[in-house]
Amino acid sequence: MTGDNKNLLFAIVLSVIVLIGWNYFYGVPQMEQQRREAQQQSLQQGEAGSAVPAPTESGGTAAPTAGAAPAAAMTREEALAQTPRVIIDTPKIAGSLSLRGARIDDVSLKAYHETVDPRSPNIVLLSPAGSPHPYYAEFGWVTGTGTTVKVPDATTLWTADRERLTPSEPVTLTYDNGEGLIFRRQISVDDNAMFTVKDSVENTGGAPVTLHPFGLVSRHGVPHTQGFYILHEGLIGVLGDDGLKEVSYSGLEKDPILVGDTRGQIYRGVTGGFVGITDKYWATAVIPSQDKPYDGRFSVSPGARGPRFQSDILGGAHTVAPGATTEVTTHLFAGAKEVAAIDGYEKALGIKRFDLLIDWGWFYFITKPLFMVIDFFFKLFGNFGVAILLVTVIIKAVFFPLANRSYVSMAKMKAVQPEMMAIRERYADDRVKQQQALMELYKKEKINPLAGCLPILIQIPVFFALYKVLFVTIEMRHAPFFGWIKDLAAPDPTTIFNLFGLIPWDPSQVPVIGHFLMVGVWPIIMGLTMFVQMKMNPEPTDPVQKTMFAWMPVIFTFMLASFPAGLVIYWSWNNLLSVLQQGFIMRRNGVKIELWGNLRNTFSRAKA
Repeated sequence: MTGDNKNLLFAIVLSVIVLIGWNYFYGVPQMEQQRREAQQQSLQQGEAGSAVPAPTESGGTAAPTAGAAPAAAMTREEALAQTPRVIIDTPKIAGSLSLRGARIDDVSLKAYHETVDPRSPNIVLLSPAGSPHPYYAEFGWVTGTGTTVKVPDATTLWTADRERLTPSEPVTLTYDNGEGLIFRRQISVDDNAMFTVKDSVENTGGAPVTLHPFGLVSRHGVPHTQGFYILHEGLIGVLGDDGLKEVSYSGLEKDPILVGDTRGQIYRGVTGGFVGITDKYWATAVIPSQDKPYDGRFSVSPGARGPRFQSDILGGAHTVAPGATTEVTTHLFAGAKEVAAIDGYEKALGIKRFDLLIDWGWFYFITKPLFMVIDFFFKLFGNFGVAILLVTVIIKAVFFPLANRSYVSMAKMKAVQPEMMAIRERYADDRVKQQQALMELYKKEKINPLAGCLPILIQIPVFFALYKVLFVTIEMRHAPFFGWIKDLAAPDPTTIFNLFGLIPWDPSQVPVIGHFLMVGVWPIIMGLTMFVQMKMNPEPTDPVQKTMFAWMPVIFTFMLASFPAGLVIYWSWNNLLSVLQQGFIMRRNGVKIELWGNLRNTFSRAKA
């Protein structure tokens, strides 16, 4: 076998390895997540008890109190009907709060549906204990050291002064413990998804009492997650100077044991920030007073039908003298992570780094500004796809000087290609002298042999930032483009393997390789534009490089087929602009554009 044949075989094997590796690290985890989701949906969970933090003599938080025995499995509707409720109704959310335990445990998002079909069910965020997937927020008081008075808990039945909670009508809940303490809780909500919870305690007894306020978000069972390393889903918080903390569900179960069988992390005496639980597009977060210290905690404890995950805060001691009243205000966010809303709350309420509730990633300084620019054009033209195309043009304009130098160097390299070929023939048996002669030629003609890589390299951070924007921002969810693209954040739904829908067959159902068969129109357009762009450049003389460049558009077509359609559209448009830009620069520098010649040679060899 000749050396060239060996190199060709190596290139083909390497390409196959890339495809298999891509399927292993991307396709298989995605299918595994879908399997877990189906399995999770088949579980019926319902636990009445919440994990309430309790103060200890050291000032920290102790293990959660034991939950009540699990109730019989019920549907969500049956669980809601078990307790008297106050209706919640805002322009953005609908639901109710339970008068038993005063939990906010029923929230649906009016503006968001499960699929692109507006007739599909609304997204359900919070659900009560006893339902298949309990997820709720709870507030209250726990007794301090030396205090043994009765405080309201998850079984306490509160009385309400009205039946509905709206942005214009707050509701006040009241509970008298019969031991000289009257607990009141005023809950208000804005037009979006921010609750304000004002807890007060009036001491009508004859002795002072010491209480600690708490707030928590509890989720029972491991929820379905996207399973991508670029996205955090799980417990989250900004805890004062400790900064952003992101804890995955699986990671939390590996933490050191706090007390008993409860695992987790505690951050003591922090000031500012929030704690909560986040999904890809929605979140529930408890926000304490930003100027008073508190203990923040992420924990997990075993439950009857799955682990119970919890993010909670525990405030400092409040000593209430006889005849006195104490009050504490906490906020709860329970809704969609819309950028404008999150940034607005951070500014209006002074919440420390609340914008990090959205997973902008390590390249925050690129990702968020890129979204802002795209959102600006969306507001002008009403289409995120058009906005992406316009932003691509702007990016090309910003990097034009760098690309110009790169393409000029490539044009010069093309002009001296005959001399390069002569050098390779002259020193065919001496690679060292060959490289020395080539470097002297590059130096003489002021050519940078690596300049051709720059147009691709400068795209990488923008490509990743755009991928992040499409993947994590809810504004891109179900955002249509034109034609068959109804969701820019989802892959192109068509595939060449059923002739783009003409054949009534779903290739994705093919075992093992089905993931690779979903190659739609836009990925094919992207592959073709990439192929044309590469044919604008001088073909490598090295057989291995030549083969790899020939296979690269095919590999990228299959790899990007499963990426969000908005990203593939960006890449296709960027390739087309690059071809036009490179052709303009080459013509201006007097270099012959041999695109058609290269294409003709390629197809002639293929035919032969």
